[in-house]
Amino acid sequence: MTLESTGTVGTVGSVLFSAQDYWYHNRAHSDVQLARALSADRPVLLVNSLGMRMPRRGSTTQPLRRVARKLTSTLRALRRPEPRHPQLYVMTPISVPVFASPRLSRLNAWSVHVQVRMAARLVGIRVPDVLVTLPTAWEVARLLRSRRVVVNRSDRYSSLPEADSGLIGRLERSMLGACDAAVYVSTALMAEEQPLVRAGAGQAVLLGHGVDLAHFDPAATGPEPTDLAAVPHPRVGFFGGIDDYVVDLPLVRRLAEALPDVSVVLVGAATCPLDDLLALPNVHWLGMKSYDEIPRYGAGFDVAIMPWLQNDWIRFCNPVKTKEYLALGLPVVTTPYPEASAHLDVLAVAQGPDDFVAKVAQALAGESVGTPESRRASVLDDSWSSRADVLRTLFAGRED
Repeated sequence: MTLESTGTVGTVGSVLFSAQDYWYHNRAHSDVQLARALSADRPVLLVNSLGMRMPRRGSTTQPLRRVARKLTSTLRALRRPEPRHPQLYVMTPISVPVFASPRLSRLNAWSVHVQVRMAARLVGIRVPDVLVTLPTAWEVARLLRSRRVVVNRSDRYSSLPEADSGLIGRLERSMLGACDAAVYVSTALMAEEQPLVRAGAGQAVLLGHGVDLAHFDPAATGPEPTDLAAVPHPRVGFFGGIDDYVVDLPLVRRLAEALPDVSVVLVGAATCPLDDLLALPNVHWLGMKSYDEIPRYGAGFDVAIMPWLQNDWIRFCNPVKTKEYLALGLPVVTTPYPEASAHLDVLAVAQGPDDFVAKVAQALAGESVGTPESRRASVLDDSWSSRADVLRTLFAGRED
């Protein structure tokens, strides 16, 4: 749906600087979910990711593809894409990721700021509440005249392997010291960064992740997709982005080799080669699926897995899919990450590769942690609307 009419000029609204791009990333990401939930009572302008650095041959995965899809995203201009969320607007500003050059970075930030300010006014937002997720958007966000600025710490972006950790780390520290509040999905990350936020007289608040309970309702997922129906049971499944700095692909291979009668199903876009895995007859990669389709695939798993690598990126994250798996009532086996400790009554946390394989086998044999009912019950209070309410409180300048 393209932009047609706008709200009343001067309406209280929000500008959200996203870490993803609405047009080509999976819309399960928290930025999109929070934007949708916030738009229930105000116009929300979702500004697509400004990137972390200029794509380069030899050091960036699929550089030409990244440039092409960002160009396509930019050409979509300003749109209102979801009839169910008529106050949600999406834009991709014209931007050049030259963050390592102070002079060019300032020029780029000024240009993007002008574009965002014009788009915000066009949809009826004069002085917005600002939510910043991606650190490279900070130089733009600080130029906007705003009511309050909240930083969304959904990940530690300076730990991303492709990022310039020194540059991104400086931007993270700058925005944490200048914001009115910072919200966290990870207790570990909040504990480490809370002194930076408080030093700037801001609040640090544990937000956590939400889940779309109606979307991930096992009783309403609909018919099984045709490509999944062709995969024999028992099925051990994973849905989400398949990145070699996040997913422990050797562990997935070990699982498939140790349980040759089990189908290992991977659903999601892959940014790394999967040839070695797909050479195994019981590994099935079904590719990327839309957010609307994901529950139908997840409902067809017998056991869901989260085979994370053990690195700083994982240590400070809180995977959205945890609550999506649990909302579907699935038995879940995961490698350790700090936020898993909040769900030990419904998650099986494996300590090492052998234990991971053993716990998957136990779950397939009916010896899983929790029940379908207890798993879904554990996330019933975690709607995205409740998370948006926390942001509304912070935007209003009040503490919970």
